[in-house]
Amino acid sequence: MKIFILSSAYPFRGGIANFTGLLYHELIKLEHNVQVITFKRQYPSIFFPGKTQFENEENAKKIPSKRYVDSISPINWFKVGKLIKKESPDILIFNFWMPFFGPAFGTIGKIVKKNNHTKIVSICHNVIPHERKPGDIVFTKYFFRSVDYFVTMSKAVTDDLLKIKPDAKYKLLFHPVYSNFGETIPKQEALAKLNIPDGNTLLFFGFIRDYKGLDTLLEAVGLLKNEFKFKLIIAGEFYVDRSKYIDLINRLGISDFVILFEKFIPASEVKYYFSAADAVVLPYKDATQSGIMQICNNFLKPVIATNVGGLGEIVKDDYNGYLTEPKNPSALAEAIRKFFERKDKIDFASNIKNELSKFSWEKFVEEMMNLVNEKDS
Repeated sequence: MKIFILSSAYPFRGGIANFTGLLYHELIKLEHNVQVITFKRQYPSIFFPGKTQFENEENAKKIPSKRYVDSISPINWFKVGKLIKKESPDILIFNFWMPFFGPAFGTIGKIVKKNNHTKIVSICHNVIPHERKPGDIVFTKYFFRSVDYFVTMSKAVTDDLLKIKPDAKYKLLFHPVYSNFGETIPKQEALAKLNIPDGNTLLFFGFIRDYKGLDTLLEAVGLLKNEFKFKLIIAGEFYVDRSKYIDLINRLGISDFVILFEKFIPASEVKYYFSAADAVVLPYKDATQSGIMQICNNFLKPVIATNVGGLGEIVKDDYNGYLTEPKNPSALAEAIRKFFERKDKIDFASNIKNELSKFSWEKFVEEMMNLVNEKDS
């Protein structure tokens, strides 16, 4: 089958690009003819809060991609749409995560559909964004008009999809495991690599945005600082004003408890941060599903998470982690306390391993292809 994927992909960096790479490899394994189309301009630099949009690691796992799409050029959208229409793939898959891309994706999809052959699938990482802006709903609806089938990865995203497109043909599938970061290494080796002293450790990982609740976690650390010794590793690039978080650390008097790696973590280094941690904390104020959750599963790490979005569909108390209510430092502190009290009594890693079959790429692709095929039967 001839399949095109239009998405962020190598040489761009980040979770969506990683997802695209793993999807590409799974489809290739099934002997499909797969082509990846990505951006020549993904975000205008004025709108991008990070230091770079591109993968700059020498050992990055590359996939072949064609850099065709300019996210802000309508003329370009028509050209790309006509190109894909002429190529006439059996399936065109869009990874959709932000309404900003709705006009480009919607225009390309509308043109491609004129060939009366290509089926269009949207894998929805988000439908309604965490940080909303004017035009979000309009842009998303415009794109969705060209989509035949939708894949969602949490009930929260499914609910958002059906609010915008009640008649959507969709399938709810779990976000697959991010298996491209290697395997767990011994904790002592990871701590030594990061120059972190031995002891209890928690990890907050990924781009730092306000909706991810780092402030709630820092306040929880403040409540626990006199009870026992531990370190909170914060590893990620600030996509918001960092000063308010640094000020909060100083005001709470927890600088001795916090180790900050203020940078984008390249794929080859991810294993050190997760292997160094006893548990990963996802204190989100709002969420759909979380790619970080599936990195945790890859490294068999328990998760202490707030019960928002799809996190509650995966995290089970006393099994693979703990759930708590959002925006509540006291409740989060209690969940952290409970984890450290029980971490030597519960085999979290074995429990997580028992769940991994739910999150395989093989199952994800099989179910996605079933969605496309069953609607035509």
